Amino acid sequence: MKWLDHLEEWLITFFMGAATLIIFFAVLHRYLVGVHTPLQDWLLTIDTSWAQEATIYLFVWMAKFGAAYGVRTGIHVGVDVLINQLSEPRRKAFVLFGLLAGAVFTGIIATMGANFVWHNGANWAFHHAFDLDMTDLIEGPTTPDLEWPTWIIYMAIPLGSSLMCFRFIQVAWNFIHTGELPHHDHGHVDGLEEETNKA
Repeated sequence: MKWLDHLEEWLITFFMGAATLIIFFAVLHRYLVGVHTPLQDWLLTIDTSWAQEATIYLFVWMAKFGAAYGVRTGIHVGVDVLINQLSEPRRKAFVLFGLLAGAVFTGIIATMGANFVWHNGANWAFHHAFDLDMTDLIEGPTTPDLEWPTWIIYMAIPLGSSLMCFRFIQVAWNFIHTGELPHHDHGHVDGLEEETNKA
């Protein structure tokens, strides 16, 4: 599953980086438009009204996939003071219950999200793409500034929640077999040891 780990990390990095670049460009554009230069007339023709909306959507996608990353790496905040005071068998039972409850909850959100996305215009897009009967189907709403179909934006819910559900199951499976939970070490940087050893 290393490919999924890398894809997850790449997507989070892409969404965060793209949002940062878009906002940087929009802010820079806003200030440069107010400065009298030979480029001012050209800058006024550039429309950046979509930048804020795009950034919001990118951060929503980043947060959904980031939550799954958090489950995998153990960086989610958890209050386990009382659970750690229990006897080992009871502690394991409570931890396993919590992990499976997380899997059930995110699985329900993924299912409901997929149903919402399907009826919000994805069914129309699917039928349109394959030249199927489109009777009684509506195209669905679009976003205000980007004018993208909203079902594309809302795909973050079923995709991110499905991945998070899978991560809960993955952590629970590992916990059953090893008794260990992922633990994030704040002093550790992934890939740093490999580079140090190569040098």
